[in-house]
Amino acid sequence: MTIQDLKKNNLILFEVISGSKSFGLDTPASDTDIKGVFYLPKEKFFGLDYIPQVSNETNDEVYYELGRFVELLLKNNPNILEILATPEDCVSYRHPLMENLKLEDFLSKLCKDSFAGYAMTQIKKARGLKKKIVNPMEKERKSLLEFCFILEGYDSVPLVKWLEANQLDQDQCGLMNMPHSKNMFALFYDAGATLGYRGIVKTNESNELQLSSIPKGEKERAYLSCNLEGYSVYCKEYREYWDWVVKRNDDRYNMNQQHGKNYDSKNMMHTVRLLQSAEQILTEGKLNIRVGNRGELLSIKAGEMEYDELLQKAEDLIRTIEAAYPDSQLQDFPDYDKGTQTLIAMREILYK
Repeated sequence: MTIQDLKKNNLILFEVISGSKSFGLDTPASDTDIKGVFYLPKEKFFGLDYIPQVSNETNDEVYYELGRFVELLLKNNPNILEILATPEDCVSYRHPLMENLKLEDFLSKLCKDSFAGYAMTQIKKARGLKKKIVNPMEKERKSLLEFCFILEGYDSVPLVKWLEANQLDQDQCGLMNMPHSKNMFALFYDAGATLGYRGIVKTNESNELQLSSIPKGEKERAYLSCNLEGYSVYCKEYREYWDWVVKRNDDRYNMNQQHGKNYDSKNMMHTVRLLQSAEQILTEGKLNIRVGNRGELLSIKAGEMEYDELLQKAEDLIRTIEAAYPDSQLQDFPDYDKGTQTLIAMREILYK
């Protein structure tokens, strides 16, 4: 099912302009994000074709099935609460039935964990991005050979340098496991290439070392240690880095490069905004997503604050949220039974 199917069959119950435009943080370069709520045709809802969410390819248009929307409201999901709290000037369509879903019925102390928890996830992402920006990885992937070392007395020498210094070919080497020694091998060398040694690795892309059948009486040339754990960590970071390069938003990346602070400033802006929303919910019992500090938040997006300063700001907000939690007049959790009964009543009307 596509968004076009939803519209063609009049299945949309709620549609809003979300993101920066609803927050009051849009600039001329801002995209228009659309979020909404739909219900399924009767045969799909009662059959085996339940669809919880429909989105376009870029995920800037996302619609949630009514039941999924209520489920996430009951969990105080920040994105879903923000959809329900969308200012009227950003509401494109509201079915009369949506009046049954009132924001105040769902706001609860649970927002402390859902909003602050989500914000901390964003901080973690920002730190990960900072690591990627500051530590770019070479396009050419390292070989497992670069994680192998030759033992020399009380020291070790990188295998690649040892082979080069001794004018040896890795293809003419043979490895044999050392008993009771993890990732330790005896290395033999076949200068005449007549003993059938398999080499240390099959190719530069190999993820494991090769063992060879060593004739009895052959003398080992050296002992080799392989840092397989280090190689696995490197491969994971290499894959994540180049996946990020392919998928990153170049405009956003270039903006981060221009301000030179080496963190995702847009990510940190929304982190602070989320924490300020959580503070408002717990202290005032309401959620107004149209921000009153546009200038401050856009200055964060522009990279005008240092990363450590932003982390301190986030930590201060979290302390304020924790302090406000015990005295908050909000319910501890949304009323699950009331939410369920509201959903059932809405469905009964839709499928009558």
